[in-house]
Amino acid sequence: MNDNLIQSSCGTPWSAWQHAAHLARATWTTPRQLCPPGRRLVLIAPHPDDEVLMAGGLLASFRGREDDLVLISATDGEGSHPGSEHWTEHRLRRQRPLESRQALQQLELDLNRLDWRRLNLKDGGLPREEAFLVNHLSQTLQPDDVLVATWRSDGHCDHEAVGRAAAQAASARKAQLVEVPVWAWHWAQPDDPRLPWPRAHRLQLDEASLARKRKALAAHVSQLQADGPRPPVLPANLQDCLLQPFELVFL
Repeated sequence: MNDNLIQSSCGTPWSAWQHAAHLARATWTTPRQLCPPGRRLVLIAPHPDDEVLMAGGLLASFRGREDDLVLISATDGEGSHPGSEHWTEHRLRRQRPLESRQALQQLELDLNRLDWRRLNLKDGGLPREEAFLVNHLSQTLQPDDVLVATWRSDGHCDHEAVGRAAAQAASARKAQLVEVPVWAWHWAQPDDPRLPWPRAHRLQLDEASLARKRKALAAHVSQLQADGPRPPVLPANLQDCLLQPFELVFL
């Protein structure tokens, strides 16, 4: 990651976020309200674990509705361990899509019915691919679709590029845009004015969906294990924030 916000932060624990007044005021909604039956959900994930981190609970609610779901994986996540002898780019390019497949199975989604597209773009290079992403999303989207993407100010270059491309395509195709913060939980402070709190909603997850999300995240072994002296890619504080009984979305 080349992103100063992430690198400069030690991580904000969930115990601090619990006292955030803006978060407490965020309106509650449900997966069914966000994307009712008859509407299609299109989710674009920058890296192979982001679909779970962003919206694993929402995706779990699509069990039995896979025909209404399009999942787009922008990269294979091969850049998560720069310089590692164990997790080389070559190994990660095979491993991380396998982890994604296992994670989706833990969400109990029928992969035979799921429209899952792997774009195989370069991890860390999505800012250079924005025009391609806008074009792909514009061709995919139908009016009235719900498009879920990482927040365009999330602090990771790939997350932000996906967010910008999604915003442009959703506007052009008259789809509903849902932006989801991931790394912002790590670098932001409670009630941080850099977050668009007036757009914030909490997507309520039932116990079963949250349990499936936890199992799905556990499938991403490469991101959860220390690599020698290096800590895991996904810090424990970040996992705690993203495994609460809701998902924070900006509408």
